[in-house]
Amino acid sequence: MASQQQDAGAGAYLIRGAAILGGAPEDLLIRAGIIAGRGQNLKAEGATVIEAAGLIALPGMVDIHTHLREPGREDAETVETGTRAAALGGYTAVHAMANSTPVADTAGVVEQVLTLGRAAGWVDVRPVGAVTVGLAGERLAELGAMADSRARVRVFSDDGVCVHDPVLMRRALEYVKAFDGVVAQHAQEPRLTAGAQMNEGVVSAVLGLAGWPAVAEESIIARDVLLAQHVGSRLHVCHVSTAGSVEIVRWAKSRGVNVTAEVTPHHLWLTDELARSYDPVYKVNPPLRTDADVQALRAALADGTIDVVGTDHAPHPSEHKECEWAQAAMGMTGLETALSVVQHTMIDSGLMGWADFARVTSTAPAAIGRLEDQGRPLDAGEPANVILVDPAARWTVDPSKMATMGRNSPFSGRELPGKVVATFFKGHPTVLDGRLNTPYRYPADLPDAAPAGRN
Repeated sequence: MASQQQDAGAGAYLIRGAAILGGAPEDLLIRAGIIAGRGQNLKAEGATVIEAAGLIALPGMVDIHTHLREPGREDAETVETGTRAAALGGYTAVHAMANSTPVADTAGVVEQVLTLGRAAGWVDVRPVGAVTVGLAGERLAELGAMADSRARVRVFSDDGVCVHDPVLMRRALEYVKAFDGVVAQHAQEPRLTAGAQMNEGVVSAVLGLAGWPAVAEESIIARDVLLAQHVGSRLHVCHVSTAGSVEIVRWAKSRGVNVTAEVTPHHLWLTDELARSYDPVYKVNPPLRTDADVQALRAALADGTIDVVGTDHAPHPSEHKECEWAQAAMGMTGLETALSVVQHTMIDSGLMGWADFARVTSTAPAAIGRLEDQGRPLDAGEPANVILVDPAARWTVDPSKMATMGRNSPFSGRELPGKVVATFFKGHPTVLDGRLNTPYRYPADLPDAAPAGRN
């Protein structure tokens, strides 16, 4: 990508010759935060010209599942560092999970996360509210207050732990209907996973590690889709990891249940065979499964049974991962590698095209989170949340050079395809030439952002 500044301070960008969603090359004109024009041979006096031949233009990615750790765990990540990583990875919006310290279970905490996100200015940070107080699974958190707060929370999750009480889960599903919210469930029956260290199967038996059976995930999903059907509410299933879970979600959708599901990049590629190394970088919740599960997840993402890719970006301090397997924390980073991993597993394999990529990484997650100005078409008049990707680029993952504070990338040392060259957030280039540029600065009088009403 080559850029030429024709008039400093013009605030307009003319992207020349980018393949829109992987199609024919066109020009995009960005001005005043919107896409002001799309077509051939556009002219814009005073605009910064970006030569984008060979690049693909996509809507900014939206992560439905990000752990930013702040407040309380700034030794692992901060909103500033996490959103820098997100911008470099091609994201223009992330949903910040609630398992911070304190837990985001009140209006005050979700508003704090919103404020931190706007102060950083790299992406749109949308707080996720906890379903239960302190993630304890005993009583509902202040769902209505969080929904009515400045953060306008619409996604609620106890991710990290499961809302295992069926009565409490039903009440949560009923409650969020009032404001078109969604409960995002971490599907894990705790009594079936007590002490579990990895996927239950041949490898766990050989290694002598306590197994994590697929049914622990599948039984909760089966219960919850029936509850969602009974209540008539929206349910989102976090990080689906087994072939059986795919079949349950597929069955529920065939019955008209309002359920969506996500898969992580690492579950689209990695298997439990990697645990043979005893390297805790491969310890994650839910665990890496078998190759048969990986193939089922890929097929489900391609056919729409699984709606979105969510990173489950989970940075940890090095001392929590560089230890023996049994004591290591669960989780992997993902914001800066997600695009490349999905390109490798889904696009380069022929299972999906770039338009499908935009659907599962932008349009669908924006709709689930009710984000009005994200995941929009790259057409004139639409918000200018746009990324430029070089699909021919190759790069080797080096966690020490990443923007995230977490060094726990399972792709460390691997060569990956595809690289984000530019990220435009609200029409402002947060990333140019593959490097961080400057953050977007919110107007001082910015009104509270209301969620969208689209389905």
